[in-house]
Order: sequence, then structure tokens, then C-alpha cells
Amino acid sequence: MFFAFICLSLNAQTDKGFIRHGNNDFKKGNYSEAEVNYRKSLDKEYNPKAEFNLGDALYEQKNYENAAQAFTGVTERNTSKEVEASAYYNLGNTQMAQEKYAEAFNSYKKSLEINPNDEDAIYNLNYARMKMIQQQQQQNQEQEQKQDQQQQQHQQQQMYKEDAERMLQALENQEKKTMDEINEKKASQMQKRKSQKDW
Repeated sequence: MFFAFICLSLNAQTDKGFIRHGNNDFKKGNYSEAEVNYRKSLDKEYNPKAEFNLGDALYEQKNYENAAQAFTGVTERNTSKEVEASAYYNLGNTQMAQEKYAEAFNSYKKSLEINPNDEDAIYNLNYARMKMIQQQQQQNQEQEQKQDQQQQQHQQQQMYKEDAERMLQALENQEKKTMDEINEKKASQMQKRKSQKDW
């Protein structure tokens, strides 16, 4: 039993040791090394601090998709309200970096529901709202431009079609005129021949 207690104690120290090593790497700017240590800690035993810090290390490496997963994982666990609010805040920052402004807005909102006095979250919530509006306006402009381009293409195609029909009609008229002239010449030549042989 004493041996089992020592093993558990060593295992826990190793788990926390990986977090400490990760934190040291993070402070030095070695984010990929920090990520490795946080993942090793999580392999030993789940610790919300390791997952939270993993999200930070991934964010610093601009691996926003996986950073968002880490912060979401923290929010889904039974953690303290302070950690949960911070995880939502960092999730919002990650979504802002991905230009997912509506999702970021919701994350900051959840952070503020837990900690309404967080001035950074208030500022970022308003900033996300502004970016959402700008993004929507830009999408509307792009949609209008696309519709205008499609309308112009349709008008050009219609003009080309009308031009082609006029050219075809002109060719047909020219061909008919030429055929009429040829037929007139043939008819006149046949009359000349008849008059010559008629005795």
C-alpha cells in the first residue's frame, strides 16, 4: 500500500511537472515545446490548467482551430467560474483571429455572463459586434457586386445573341439576293438561247 501511494505521488508530481515545464517553455516563447509538455500532462491525467495552457500555446502558434477545441474543452468541464470565464474569453479571441465574429461575440457574452465586470471582455464584445456588422455589410456588397456582374454578363450575352442574329439575317438576305441575281441571269440566258435556236 505504501508502494502504491509512492507511485501515485510520483505520477501526480510528473503530471504537474509537465505543466511546470510547459509554463517555463511558454514564458521563453518556446510554444511548440510548451504544447508538448501540456499534452504529456493531459496524457497522464486530465487537468483543466493543462488544457487551458495548451490552448494558449496553440493560439501563440496560430493553430486557432485546435486552440478553440482546447478552450471549448475547458468550458465543458466542471471547473471554477473564473477559469470558465477566462476560457470563454480566450475562445472569443481565438474566434476573432479566425474572423468568426458572430461566434466570438457569443463567447465574450458567455464570459460576461459569468464575470460581468471583465472590462477586456466588454471591450472585445463591442469590437466583435462592430466587426460582425462590417462583415455583414461587406458580404452584402459582394453579393450586390456579384448580382451586378451576372446582370452585365446576361446583358452582354443578350447583345451578342442579337448581334449574331442580325449578322445571320444579313447573311441570309445577301445570300437570297445573290441567288435571285443568279436565277435572273440563268433565266435571261435561257431566253437568249431559246431565241437563238428558234427558227
